[in-house]
Amino acid sequence: MRSRWLVMTLSGSLLLAAAFAAEARGPWRASEDNTRGWQFMTPEERVEHQARVRGFKTLDECRAYKQEHHRLMEQRAKEKGSAMPSGGRDICAHLKPAN
Repeated sequence: MRSRWLVMTLSGSLLLAAAFAAEARGPWRASEDNTRGWQFMTPEERVEHQARVRGFKTLDECRAYKQEHHRLMEQRAKEKGSAMPSGGRDICAHLKPAN
């Protein structure tokens, strides 16, 4: 009986830990597939970028950051003689009002 209780307690704890870990990651993860200029960012900048994008509360602040980020990445690409990839996901879309 005690071993069954222990297994149930451990299982519950693992489920809670997994739920909190998933919540901590948030809904969006920056990656080379969805972040313009990924190849021109340091690992630390990538982490900071992801945290900033997750933290925006208004569409205007998100758009201002996005514009500055793209300007900086285009500058880095030019310095390295590379072309900046176009397209990608709108990182501010989640802040647009629903119609």
